[in-house]
Amino acid sequence: MTYVIAEPCVDVMDRACVSVCPVDCIHDEPGVDRTLYIDPDECIDCGACEPECPVNAIFTEDSLPAEWTKYTEINALWYSDKDAARKLVDAAKPA
Repeated sequence: MTYVIAEPCVDVMDRACVSVCPVDCIHDEPGVDRTLYIDPDECIDCGACEPECPVNAIFTEDSLPAEWTKYTEINALWYSDKDAARKLVDAAKPA
């Protein structure tokens, strides 16, 4: 199990979660991305990020609301194909 950043982060991108992550597994490309992404291979499931998110966008995979399950794939995809992940974010929540 890993943590996932879901739709409430899109276009908000508060970075409080980044500063508390002990393994630096939350990333984005500033000025390009509309959301932050958690690397599922690096996340150690510590949960430090979840309470820091002011918009409640971070969930464990098991507690991710059904309407946002696509963000599990989007978070993982960003680490192998950033453009494809960005297109999925745009489709999920048009600007």
